[in-house]
Amino acid sequence: MNRLLLAVLAAASLSVAGTVVAEETVGLDGLSGAFGWDMENTEIVVETIGDGLYVFFGVGGNIAVSVGESGTLIVDNQFPQMMDRIDEALAAVGSKGLDFAINTHWHFDHAEGNLTLGPRGTWLVSQANSRAMMAESQVINLVMLKYLQEPYPVAARPVITYDDKMQFHFNGEQLDLMHFGPAHTTGDTAVFFRSHNAVHLGDVFNNSGYPFIDADNGGSISGIIEFCSRVRDELNQDSTVIPGHGPVTDYQALVDYIDMLTVIRDRIQAMIDDGKSLEEIIAARPTREFDEQQGDPATLLNRAYTSLTR
Repeated sequence: MNRLLLAVLAAASLSVAGTVVAEETVGLDGLSGAFGWDMENTEIVVETIGDGLYVFFGVGGNIAVSVGESGTLIVDNQFPQMMDRIDEALAAVGSKGLDFAINTHWHFDHAEGNLTLGPRGTWLVSQANSRAMMAESQVINLVMLKYLQEPYPVAARPVITYDDKMQFHFNGEQLDLMHFGPAHTTGDTAVFFRSHNAVHLGDVFNNSGYPFIDADNGGSISGIIEFCSRVRDELNQDSTVIPGHGPVTDYQALVDYIDMLTVIRDRIQAMIDDGKSLEEIIAARPTREFDEQQGDPATLLNRAYTSLTR
C-alpha cells in the first residue's frame, strides 16, 4: 500500500519539511485510481491451507474461507464489485451459500463487501467497536491522501458483535475471535482456526510492507505490537499466519514483524523523548535496515509518531 501510494500520489501531494501531506479527501473511485485497483478484471486466486480452509486473494484484504458440513464462513470480504468472482471461487471449493462473514475490522478494503452480503442474508460479525465505526462517516488519513468512508446502511452492519472474545463451533472446528485492544484500529479481531493451527490477523499484520496505523481513529504502533504479541502467545512454531495483505506465512514471520516494529517504536520514542520533531525523526532513518524489504517508511513514520505523541 505505502509503496504504491507514494509513487502514484507524489505529483499530486505537497511536501512539507520531508512529510507528504494530503491535499484532499477522496472517495472509492479516487482511491481505486491511486492504488491501481482493477475491480473489473482482477480474478480471485485461491490457496489451500488445509482440508476445508482456504485463502482468497483479489482486490483488498485477504479472505479466509471455511467450507464444510456446517456451511460457509469467511473472514473479510473485499468489495461488492468483486462479489461475483468471490461467489464463483466459493462454489469452486464446495460452498453452497455464504452463512457467516466476519470482519477483522471496519476498513473499506476488508468490509465493503458487507454492502452486498448483509442485504442478501449473510450473518455479519465483528468486534463491537468496528460496528460502531461503520455506523458513521469516517475519515481514514493515509497521509498521502484522506479517504472518506461513508456510513454503512443498517443491513450492512454486523448483527453479531463481541467485546473481547467469542467462539464459533463450525465445520468441526473451534474458531476463537479475540480482541486485544486498539491496534491497527479500535476494533480489530484475530480469528483462530484451532484445528488448522491457523490465524487471520487482518491488517494488524501486513505481509506486503510496513503496516498502516489508523492513528486518527484510535490505532497505535504500541497497540499493534501488543496485539501481535498476544496472538503470538496463542500460536506455536508450526502455525499458519494469514495477514491482511501479502502472502500467507508462518509463526517466525510474525515474530520477526513484532521484533521489527519494537525496534522502530523504541527508536522513535527515544527521539520524541529527546524533543525531536517528526521531520528530524524521518531524517534519522529509524527504519533504515528494514526499508529494502519493507519499502518506503514515510506513512509508517508519520502515523507511528502521531500515535506516540497523543
